[in-house]
This record gives sequence, C-alpha cells and structure tokens, in this order.
Amino acid sequence: MLDQPRGPDILDAVARLLRELLVPQLQGHAAFQARVAANAVDLVAREMRQGPAAEAAALGRLRALLQRPDATAADLPALETDLAARLRSGDIAPDTPGLQEHLWATTLAKMAIDQPSYASYQRALQLRAAGAPDPHQAPNQE
Repeated sequence: MLDQPRGPDILDAVARLLRELLVPQLQGHAAFQARVAANAVDLVAREMRQGPAAEAAALGRLRALLQRPDATAADLPALETDLAARLRSGDIAPDTPGLQEHLWATTLAKMAIDQPSYASYQRALQLRAAGAPDPHQAPNQE
C-alpha cells in the first residue's frame, strides 16, 4: 500500500504553493508563468482523479455504440478512431441511438478535467442536473 499523500494531493499542494506563496512575490512575466504552472499542475491532478472513470465510461458507451462488447481499455484509442471513420463514411448517422449522448458525455468529461470553471460547462452541468433537455440533442420527431 502506498503512503499518503498520493500524487493528486501532492500536486494540489504544489499548486497552492505556486499561487499563494510564489505568485504574490513575483512580477510581470514571471508571475504569469507561475500561474500557468499552477494551472497545469491542477489539470494533471484532475486528470489523475477523474481520467480513469471518464475513460471507463467512454469505453462502455463505445462498446455499445460500435457493438464491440469485447473491447478493453487498451482498445479505447482504436474505438475512438473507428467511431470517427464510421461517422465520416456515413456508417453511423448523427441520429444513431447513443451517439449524441456519447459525444456530449465525452465532451463534459473532458471539460471537467480541462476547464471545470468554464461558464458554458457550468451551465451544461446545471441543465443536466435539472433534467433539462440537452440543447445539442435534436428534438424528437414523433
């Protein structure tokens, strides 16, 4: 068993050190670079915390969408490439069940890691939590 703290917690401490101790002591370009470094450290910590679950969820959606129940986590990049190829060729249409949900869920998972404070991402989360229809989903044509 590994000792504590673990990687993400250490990265959190480094980001705090950069923001709270070093940035206030720096000026101009050096202060800007320290903020960039703190943001990069935060991103890596989020990726370590959230990445495995996001990839597992994407794998599950792609298995169903591409009818590849045997695919493993190692197959994820190939599945993403296959999906793109099938979309380009027309083998998978935009209205294919599960496609838009997969693309939207994948986008939100990436935003959670890359830019969690981005205003549009926060609005999308609020809409989802409220059960509002997905603004990117085509209306039902019944």
